[in-house]
Parts: sequence; structure tokens; C-alpha cells
Amino acid sequence: DGRVHPAIVASRTTSSAAIGLRRWRGMPRGYQPRRWRLRVAIRYSTRMVRLRMIYVVAGACAFGFASGCADDLPLAGANTSEAESIFSVFAPPSPTEAAAMATNEYSADDRQLGILLLANAPWGGADVYVRLYRLGLDDEDGAVRTAAVRAIGLHGSPDDAARIAELLDDPDRLVRWEAARSLQRLHNPSVVASLMTKVSGANEDEVPVRAAAATALGQYAEQRVLDALILALDDPDLTVNAAARGSLNTLTGEDFGYEPRPWVEFVRGNAEPFAGRQTYTYPAYSRDRKWFEWFNPFLDIPNEISAAPVGMTVEELRREREDASDGSGG
Repeated sequence: DGRVHPAIVASRTTSSAAIGLRRWRGMPRGYQPRRWRLRVAIRYSTRMVRLRMIYVVAGACAFGFASGCADDLPLAGANTSEAESIFSVFAPPSPTEAAAMATNEYSADDRQLGILLLANAPWGGADVYVRLYRLGLDDEDGAVRTAAVRAIGLHGSPDDAARIAELLDDPDRLVRWEAARSLQRLHNPSVVASLMTKVSGANEDEVPVRAAAATALGQYAEQRVLDALILALDDPDLTVNAAARGSLNTLTGEDFGYEPRPWVEFVRGNAEPFAGRQTYTYPAYSRDRKWFEWFNPFLDIPNEISAAPVGMTVEELRREREDASDGSGG
């Protein structure tokens, strides 16, 4: 009668579906659909990313352990010399090596790196190293002078401020910028005129130098300093404006924004413009811990603590306030 048994129909349907899936609408045997290939590629790439992340984390852990424990934990089964030779890859140069680099007359790169290594070390403020930094101020290479100026700013005395102020006219812009930053940390009224000159755009083309000089002037309670900072509010760069505004706020305790007119009216109409003066502290370097640094609990982040400049004592600050008040009243 032409009827087909249901079992046969089911078998034919199953076989047709299997053939259709395998050949994908008549495509040759072995062909893989594009969607299926994309899915496999995504799965493969995901596995590779996970595997690489495992390698990175493991490497960070190994580096953190090695750099944090190099001084205390020798390798098991190895003598002390072998352990030191392995961990020397992660250890910084010794003081002797850094000093040798800082005095290498044949390589300016070594001199720069040596000075920076010494200056950032806990013992970098020793007299023998400070004398070395002062010699670097006269180096023929601009990068070495920049490193020496930074080192003096970290470990110098107020007597060094006058020599640093001379480098505000250095032909190298990085030297000038570092000199202005170092004068934020060294208090010496003799450098006020040099800083006032560098706040003006007519005398200094580099914006970072003008901004750093404006910040450094915030430690000197003088009428001429107020005038120079008010003029700096008209600087075409907002960085200089912000630095001048911050110094004006530190010197007077007031905040009239970025418009010069309110500041001029306040200074002219106030016999004691420094009566509300705040304590000046130099800007300090600070950053957050990076993700891979969390694997090393022994690593110290090189963050600084903001403090008053060297040479500015509490008694001197009180005397400056009294002198400023007497001079304004007279």
C-alpha cells in the first residue's frame, strides 16, 4: 500500500540530519562552519590569555620574592657566594659601584645614573656624597647637571641655594626646571629676585620652569613677591596660573581665584596682607602601588613626605611674619 514503517522513517531522518550537519548543506567532507570555527578560535584565545596571565603572575611572584628576600634568604643547597651571584641580578649597585659610576669621566650616562643612585639612597646625604653632587653642578653634560641639581635639592643646605639659582639661566631647559624645583626645598631669601625673574613669560619660555618658580616663591612673605605672583595670574598657561594662585593662598590665607583684580584690591586695601599666612611645604612625590608590586610585601614605595624647606625654621617663620607686619604697617 506504499506505507513505510515508522522505524525506517526515523532512521532515514536521523541519517539525513547527520549527513546535513557533517556536510553543511552540500559542502565537501571536512568543511567546518564559520560560526563553529569562530567559537573554537575564541575558546583557544581565551585559554592562551589565561595561560599567559598565569605566567605573568608567577613571574611577578618570583621577582617580588627575589627582590624582597635577596638580602636575607640564601638558596637551599647553595653556598653564600652562589646565592649572592644569583640575587645580584635584582640587587642595586653597591655604594662603591654607584660612586664609581658617578665619577666616571668617560661616560656621562654613568655619571648621571651614579648620582641618582646615590641621591636616592638612604645614606645619600653623607658629606662625601654631597660634595660629589656639588661637583656635578659644573659638569659639561646637561643630564648630569640635572641629576646633580636634584641631588642638591634633596640633600643640600641653604648655602647651596645661591649656586642653584645661577642654574636658572642654564641653556638646558631640564636643568632650569630642576633648579626651580630644588629651590622649593631650599630656603634662602637671596634667591627671591632670580625666582621672580623666572616667573615672567618674558624671561622664561618653558611653562614647567615658570610654574615651579611660582611655587617656590610661596615661602617668601615679601610685597614684591605678591606683585610678581599677581602678574603671573595673567600667564597664558593655566599651570602657571594655578601655581601662582596656590602661592598667593599660602602667603595670605585668602583665595580670590584666578582674576588679578581681587588680589590687587586685597593687597592695596590691607595693611597686613600676610596676617593669615599659612605654613609653606614643598610638593612631594607620591604614587600608588602598582598591581605587580602587591606581590612583594617587602617592597617600599618611594613616596616622599611634604615638609618645610631646609633653612625655614618655626622661629624664622614667626620672625618673617612679624617683619612683614611691621613693614606693611610702616
